Amino acid sequence: MNIELLKQTAKQMVAPGKGLIAADESAGTCKTRFDAVGVECTEENRRLYRETIVTAPGLEQYVSGVIFFDETIRQKDENGKPLAQILAEIGVLPGIKVDAGAKELALHPGEKVTEGLDGLRDRLAEYVTLGAKFAKWRAVITVGADIPSEACIHANAHAMARYAALCQEADIVPIVEPEVLIDGDHSLERCEAVTRATLTDLFSELIEQNVLLEGAILKASMVIAGKGAAQQSSPAEVGAATVRVLKETVPAELAGVVFLSGGQADEQASANLDAMNKIGGAPWPLTFSYSRAIQNPVLKIWAADIKNNVGKAQEALIFRAKMNALASEGKYSNEMETERSY
Repeated sequence: MNIELLKQTAKQMVAPGKGLIAADESAGTCKTRFDAVGVECTEENRRLYRETIVTAPGLEQYVSGVIFFDETIRQKDENGKPLAQILAEIGVLPGIKVDAGAKELALHPGEKVTEGLDGLRDRLAEYVTLGAKFAKWRAVITVGADIPSEACIHANAHAMARYAALCQEADIVPIVEPEVLIDGDHSLERCEAVTRATLTDLFSELIEQNVLLEGAILKASMVIAGKGAAQQSSPAEVGAATVRVLKETVPAELAGVVFLSGGQADEQASANLDAMNKIGGAPWPLTFSYSRAIQNPVLKIWAADIKNNVGKAQEALIFRAKMNALASEGKYSNEMETERSY
């Protein structure tokens, strides 16, 4: 384990004014999103879309890394250059999603545990040769009447800690992502309690597995009311609750925190991130690791004419990345959205 390399990579991932793009959708998830915009989900179309993302002019201004799926990190552009190499040449770190997905947790109806530890050491070794500098593992925590259970929280925390240790052994920075799902009608207060319990257990497990926190990143879900809640959360409420929970549960030595958008609208995700950074006083950088909240307009524009709309789609990508980069420094305002061309 190269401690200095891990620290350096983690610091680069959360560099000021930059964040991550999550482009690690599986073929199944890609099909769902391509179907919604009327594009056939072939391997070639997936490659073309991902090439649109990684070759966007100016990407390196606002993006420190891009998370790939197994298929994507093996793909090349039309000239035969690996997509990971294209990123590396502009100073953007290639990352890789390594978990095998969330499966039903035995004897716990409605709850899931993420699988993928079997064979992970060998897979990580291969990903290093393909250019990966960091990895991601996502767990899902569902909020319901009697869930999440302690068993679900602990099973996922333990698996994430073991994954993180294997990553660092391979000199790959681990992103741990315990997503508290936004689905449901739960209140912001209920989300806060579940997030607190989840993060407390996660960091206990990370420490027990000797994970170097200075060489690790937390991908957190925001503390926010469920989509079906009667009382929806304002950016100020989300910012205050999220920062409060993080300060209570996350050790100061952690390299940084990146947020998932979790189904929020594009502008909502930017405004909530901005609210956190306007509060200030956090011991770690708070930035973005968005998928849909950056890619939504990109995919729609690209899909309308996949041969001729690449440039327009890339402009939308850079604009949304810029908005979130500003939010990561507490410099975003909704008025800025009027500048967009899409």
